[in-house]
Amino acid sequence: MQSYTMERKQDSTRDDSHMEDSRYHIGFLRHTTQLLSRYGIETHGIVPVPAEERLETRWYQLFFVWFSSCMNLLAFSTGAAGPAFFSLGVRDSIAIIVIVDLVCCLLPGFFAVFGPKLGMRAMVQARFSWGYFGAIIPTVLNVFSLEGFLILNCIIGGQTIASLSSQLDDTLGIVILGIVSLVITFCGYRVIHWYESVAWIPNVIAFIAMLAVGYPQLCENLSAPVPPATLANVMSFASFLTSNIIGWCPMIPDYGVHHSPDASSARIFIYTYLGFFVSNVTGQALGAAFAAAAPSVPAWNAGFDDSSSVGGLLHSVLLPTGAFGEILTALAALSISSACAPTIYTFSNSFMAIATWFAVVPRWVYILISEGILIPVAIVGAKRFYTTFIDILNIVGYWSSVFSAIILTEHMLFRRASFSEDQYPITTWASYDFLPSGIPAVVAFVCACGALVPFMSQAWYVGPVARQGSGDVGVFVGFVVGAITYALARIFEKILYKRIGKADPY
Repeated sequence: MQSYTMERKQDSTRDDSHMEDSRYHIGFLRHTTQLLSRYGIETHGIVPVPAEERLETRWYQLFFVWFSSCMNLLAFSTGAAGPAFFSLGVRDSIAIIVIVDLVCCLLPGFFAVFGPKLGMRAMVQARFSWGYFGAIIPTVLNVFSLEGFLILNCIIGGQTIASLSSQLDDTLGIVILGIVSLVITFCGYRVIHWYESVAWIPNVIAFIAMLAVGYPQLCENLSAPVPPATLANVMSFASFLTSNIIGWCPMIPDYGVHHSPDASSARIFIYTYLGFFVSNVTGQALGAAFAAAAPSVPAWNAGFDDSSSVGGLLHSVLLPTGAFGEILTALAALSISSACAPTIYTFSNSFMAIATWFAVVPRWVYILISEGILIPVAIVGAKRFYTTFIDILNIVGYWSSVFSAIILTEHMLFRRASFSEDQYPITTWASYDFLPSGIPAVVAFVCACGALVPFMSQAWYVGPVARQGSGDVGVFVGFVVGAITYALARIFEKILYKRIGKADPY
């Protein structure tokens, strides 16, 4: 009986896969996709990659894809928020950065293992805890969140390009960066990995040059008096940093689906953990140091433009190096596409995973849609950078923390931390009859989101607990409540299935 059931699952999946492929190429979309494929452009959809087709053995790419994505002005901006937005001193900011990154980078390392081991995109893999229909919730949220990330990245790049000359503005920079990111993403998985293996180089050179030029001013600022850090600001900054790291989790598995599962889970984890930790600690600590010192250095402060232009701060610090500094600033701005390209790529994957009919449309169409949304919204958002920055990252962090808690709890407690076919029957990925109900995940998500609301502290809403001086700890509350509630709901569901004599499909 069990073998018959598995045969049905496999037959169903083969039918679904072929059906998706045939519907995927219709009319104009079919001809265009075939043409792109002939030129080496990736046209693979969201069908899981079979183990025999996961042949890439350059596992070090799992380090560089995240090292490059974070070793740029986005991490610099995140660290700069400590002094610029949360009124923290440089010592307090860096201490919080190190502690938070040490702990929070564990989650991306955990999620990275799913890609090579299962060959499934993040939002497809989510169906094994959220169910076929329940997974629509995080998938839709991921689409909006990724576009928000993309907008932030392009704002930073646009500001940096605009700082090079008074003849340039944010708008031109945003358009240039959007086009560069579009070209890289269009080519697909392997080109993205190749690009990420070199994109970090100009940023590392720029950061070293900044340290060499600004070292005397940074040392002087260490002894400058700063107001005592409040609990609210410390916790809010820690929450902000956590949101920045956790926000990557719903996209990380996408960049290992073509890598061989032969590597140990520990190896994949270490590559990813180090990629995130080294890049974020370095970039964020530099951002905090230079943002804290900017008010005492007139040229830097003018470039920082009242804490609204991180690109301007970078350019003003590098000005004494002349043409070399101009080149580094331009390269640092353009290399922000190292964060934009993976974001657009997963945006398209997530859009396709929302529902069956969305998968009919090829990835390249969603890439163009993302680009069409990006440019006008980024141009408007650039006018109030840090308010936009904090709001988007925190909101992403709220739902991502709950999502991560549910995936982690399901894998560790109910699938015995195993990636075997018994625990993850990959052939059922598109068959809602053979996937979990998703009810425990939805219940846990609703409960966790309700629980974190009183702990929120945003420009547009401050919860009653946050008003008492706790700061914004909604991300942490959401993670804990999500994990506990999901575990209890899943146990209850298993007991209920047993009592009514219904087979547990997972």
